Amino acid sequence: MLVGIGLFQKMLPYQIAPFYLIVSGFTFIAYGLDKSAARKGNWRTKESTLQLMALIGGWPGALLAQRWLRHKSQKVSFRITLWLMIAINISILMWIVSPGGQALINKLNTL
Repeated sequence: MLVGIGLFQKMLPYQIAPFYLIVSGFTFIAYGLDKSAARKGNWRTKESTLQLMALIGGWPGALLAQRWLRHKSQKVSFRITLWLMIAINISILMWIVSPGGQALINKLNTL
């Protein structure tokens, strides 16, 4: 929702929506591959990698994967860290749409 508002108000670059969709898709796939590897006893994706993917914008895909694939949904420490990654990501977005963030974006656009 924050991304939509930021785009509508022209406070975020238009590329942010496709970025979130793409990163969320890759994150969802990573969860699926990790679940498959867990079932087969194969090499697993590091939890830190999954969390980093959530932090950079893949958290919608992570939440969908937890719900639909039922992967990483029972481990409390992982869920807590995931919600921390979501909070950090949203905080960064909120800062970007703030006057200070907008000033930095405008300054970068003039370079």
